[in-house]
Amino acid sequence: MAHKTTFALAFCNRGFMPGELITAAREDMMKAVTGAGFDYIMMDASLTRYGGIETREEGRLYARWLKEHEGEYDGVIFSMPIFADENGAICALQDAHVPILMQAYPDEIGKMDFAHRRDAYCGKFSVTDVFTQYQVPFTVMKPHVVHPLSAKFAENLRDFAAVCRVVNGMKRFTVGCVGARTTAFKTTRFDEITLQKYGITVESFDLSNLVFEVQRMADDREEVIKKAERLRNYTDCSLVPRKNLLTLAKISVYLDDLIREYRLDALSLRCWNEMETILRVCPCVLLSELNDRGFAASCEIDLCSAIVMRAMNLASGLPAAVLDWNNNYGEDENKVVLFHCGPVAQTLMTAKGTVTEHKMFAKGDPGSGWGSNEGRIRPNPITISNCQTKDGRLLVYVSEGRFTADPIEEGYFGCAGVAEIPDLENKLLRLARGGFKHHTAVGVGHLKAVLEEAFGTYLHYDLVNIDG
Repeated sequence: MAHKTTFALAFCNRGFMPGELITAAREDMMKAVTGAGFDYIMMDASLTRYGGIETREEGRLYARWLKEHEGEYDGVIFSMPIFADENGAICALQDAHVPILMQAYPDEIGKMDFAHRRDAYCGKFSVTDVFTQYQVPFTVMKPHVVHPLSAKFAENLRDFAAVCRVVNGMKRFTVGCVGARTTAFKTTRFDEITLQKYGITVESFDLSNLVFEVQRMADDREEVIKKAERLRNYTDCSLVPRKNLLTLAKISVYLDDLIREYRLDALSLRCWNEMETILRVCPCVLLSELNDRGFAASCEIDLCSAIVMRAMNLASGLPAAVLDWNNNYGEDENKVVLFHCGPVAQTLMTAKGTVTEHKMFAKGDPGSGWGSNEGRIRPNPITISNCQTKDGRLLVYVSEGRFTADPIEEGYFGCAGVAEIPDLENKLLRLARGGFKHHTAVGVGHLKAVLEEAFGTYLHYDLVNIDG
């Protein structure tokens, strides 16, 4: 998240309206954007009347200016301090190819005379209607009219910045699929051709190559030594035998090389049972560490979860996780234990995890499963989401809840937390009937509005409503 979100600012004009309001709006918007922690670019005010866009020619001038600055902005804020001329607006922004936020100024009681009245409340509809006719996507938020220097618009800006990050990071990206789908897990199947329609490229890598490269990698290779030290500092590896820790380090080095060489933006890994039987490790902690670096990484070749994990990471700037809908929590119908063996990012846990031998593998083959990062997930507001490919479409659901501080007994292995999700039983019915898998991706914060705006308005995923 080192990149500071940058907005291209645009302002409307209409001949008979008070033009001096545009000059003030330019100052307001600059203060609003920088005050919220973002950056901006803005066309010179002298190039058009009052620094606004009214005529088609002014719109084309602004479009050319945008083209000259392509790559320098993440989204456009179209500000309407007065009633807008929709012809100039659509000429200016129909080829912007980034999210567009429509902002309109409120009128003030006591300033409703002809010299001060804005009528932007009405003019906003004029613009959104024409953009809809031209099939140019745009974002509108509550309230319908809002002053740029208000606290509410600062909240709008933060949400719009998140929408921009998700859209720009998701409209074209590459996911690595390391290993084939485990035969027993038909639930994680997906259609590569459908994903490609949505700009998602899947690169597949045979797991045998990982095994081969790891087996021939020297223990004293500099990257291996550094990676082992990184893992020791990252979590508690004191129980892990040295040989197994070095193997984990080698797998991590291999994955880093793969990410770099193929410019991967996310990955999904076949995590069992070849790594356990051949390499004597379980790669949970490596996925945990990757996610903590802001790189979405899922287990069990659940590539669809990696897709929404990337979106959540872009929206919040924090790691996401893929978890099983695993256990009821006593008699409380709105609570569920969300669990996985240990790929949860360390920063999402209540304390430093402990790398143990995976108990499922150790039961039948002792010594085969070193790498499960065990712990508990800390209380937080959360967003839950996942997607599937179906009949050439990408379907996605988004809902919200929270991780609680409810205890989970010490004997419960892996990394887990108790989630409270309103109307959970009905949501589970809708997930089951909709053919969604036993995994859900979990992101920090309430991101539903942001993700649905990005997925539905700009990325054209099919939204599935599980909230009723």
